[in-house]
Amino acid sequence: MTRVFSGIKPTGPVQLGNLLGALRHWVSDQTDADTIFCVVDLHALTVPQDPGELRSRTLELAQLLLAIGIDPDRSTLFVQSHVPEHTELSWLLECTASVGELRRMTQFKDKSEGPDFVSAGLFTYPALMAADILLYGTDRVPVGDDQRQHLELARDLAVRFNHRYGDTFVVPEAAIAEVGARVMDLQHPTRKMSKSEDSPQGTILVLDPLDTVAKKIMRAVTDAETDVRFDPETKPGVSNLLSILGACVGEEPAVVAERYERYGDLKKACAEAVVETLRPVQERFAELAADPAGTTAILGRGAHRARAVAGPTLDRARRNLGLLDRG
Repeated sequence: MTRVFSGIKPTGPVQLGNLLGALRHWVSDQTDADTIFCVVDLHALTVPQDPGELRSRTLELAQLLLAIGIDPDRSTLFVQSHVPEHTELSWLLECTASVGELRRMTQFKDKSEGPDFVSAGLFTYPALMAADILLYGTDRVPVGDDQRQHLELARDLAVRFNHRYGDTFVVPEAAIAEVGARVMDLQHPTRKMSKSEDSPQGTILVLDPLDTVAKKIMRAVTDAETDVRFDPETKPGVSNLLSILGACVGEEPAVVAERYERYGDLKKACAEAVVETLRPVQERFAELAADPAGTTAILGRGAHRARAVAGPTLDRARRNLGLLDRG
């Protein structure tokens, strides 16, 4: 069975684009793959964090993943910092990567411009991401296009390590995640919806009150022309609503467009579909939030299962590299 690994940072609330564009595919992957999902809290440390917020967001994100349908009996769900093999293998891979390779990472270039403080972790975290992937003999990594460069580095490091020290790692497939919907900002439909953007009315959070969700959609920016058609280039506002509605009901946006003539009717249908998509997620999340100990126990079992796979991989890397066996 194909092994799939993916991780998500607890750096802010999950928004609708995350759910429709990626997380629902995590749920569907459970049906035909050996799935390993990780809340990558160590990656969040590349920029300063409030300790209390980081702790609460990590738990909340795990609960939200369970609420959207991640099944701990079918998938391994855990918190990255609970599996120490990640950090040890990261160091071995840092010593395999070159400074030039890490310096060429475009995300480091982008994120290091401006802040007064730039952590060394921001520079080296692609090696930690590679360790996340390689520890589990991962075949496929569903990542967005913005992470493709990091996945290619993971492949390069696996090949280099194998060449230098013998067969150690599975070389993961450089696969871009299938996109369920390209969800754009409701007020600025030419840019992606993002939890980091300062556009509260343009961003739908998965845990927003449902009446707030509906209001945001009803106030969404549309376009000058009055016809309803899917044309992202000339009608980005309407096309965004069609994409969202199509993703919620499982139809292509162009097909959905044929049923509407007025913007108001489209907005109403989109609002209703999104609300009904989020309602069961929010109800399940409320149940999980009322029992944090239950979530902690699930994460503990997930970490135990993860270590059972990661440990032998790390031991093989240590042995092949020439480190003395632990007593």
